[in-house]
Amino acid sequence: MAKAKYSVLRKALDLKPENDEQNTQAAITHYLQSGATEYLKLVNEEGLELYKSKIAELKNEGGIRDLRLGLEWDIPFPPPAKPKFTFIDLFAGIGGIRLAYQRAGGKCVFSSEWNKYAKITYEANFGEVPFGDITTIDEKLIPDHDILLGGFPCQPFSIAGVSKKNALGRAHGFLDETQGTLFFDIARIINEKRPKAFMLENVKNLVSHDKGRTFKVITNTLKELNYTIHFKIMDGKYFVPQHRERIIIVGFNNDIFNQQESFSFPDPVIADFKFKDILDSNVDKKYTLSDKLWNYLVTYSAKHKAKGNGFGFGMTDLEGIARTLSARYYKDGSEILIPQQNENPRRLTPRECARLMGYPDNYIIPVSDNQGYRQCGNSVIVPLIESVAKEIVKTIVK
Repeated sequence: MAKAKYSVLRKALDLKPENDEQNTQAAITHYLQSGATEYLKLVNEEGLELYKSKIAELKNEGGIRDLRLGLEWDIPFPPPAKPKFTFIDLFAGIGGIRLAYQRAGGKCVFSSEWNKYAKITYEANFGEVPFGDITTIDEKLIPDHDILLGGFPCQPFSIAGVSKKNALGRAHGFLDETQGTLFFDIARIINEKRPKAFMLENVKNLVSHDKGRTFKVITNTLKELNYTIHFKIMDGKYFVPQHRERIIIVGFNNDIFNQQESFSFPDPVIADFKFKDILDSNVDKKYTLSDKLWNYLVTYSAKHKAKGNGFGFGMTDLEGIARTLSARYYKDGSEILIPQQNENPRRLTPRECARLMGYPDNYIIPVSDNQGYRQCGNSVIVPLIESVAKEIVKTIVK
């Protein structure tokens, strides 16, 4: 059966995920997936009446059961009927981490994402509108869960402020040291909910950011929360034909495992990936670079090459692997170009970008090409995350 552009939930409830300032749609879709009424507490006051009236309407019409059944056929990636564990999806993006952990047997009980276009894509694939800005959500109201997940943005920490407090003899801790950063929100949720484990993902430069101080604050904070920390820089090239290095940080609750967890990151397996395997054979000419853009890239590259710089476009070897796909790909596609006979090179299509990130072809891309490029460039390598998920599950699920 062909998949709809938007899920049955969006059509039936007239949802607009990109416009959910009161978290009403998020609460309704979370409720329909889990049956728990606790999400009502996360609805802003002005959206409360809408939430109550919509749920009452569904109950009166007997529509809740039908909508829950709709999850099983209308969306590509419904929650598992008999989950092995639960997790929450913070800084959720378009759901790459969620997809990986669902494949590992888990059920998402809470998701959060602020970008309105990412919410559209997330809802189309999972039938759930993520809650909005995590900085405004009370950690006490987030459901209990086994694993906390998050691909959080990297922000600098005020080391100078901490040093000043040390000099003044004032106490400080993670709530103060990480205040004003998005990592703070992860820390406060871990501190309150005490999940069995967590997995965080970030760019590999997090380790060296601010001469290593940022990473030191992060790891010290997590250890202060009484979690054993494991981390590793992993390359997506072992899972898809793309060189993409990211740091994965995994932690286990010492109150439960007492530093005795039997966890290790998956070993890389040499794979015979070829970039050409993710390409479509017939591609619209709109993805071929115009003469103006192509001439600009050639001139720009030559200018920087003359200066001894490495800037320039990347003509991809069809038998090899691609450079790292970035969120700026929508601008000119310069980092990953595909050669064409007797024509200017072309950029990837959004579907090809999704394949390059390890998303299956039934993953719905309901947004514009530009938004699709941004979303894929900001996402994770799904099979890489799934390989880590399986190792975590071995530890926490007995």
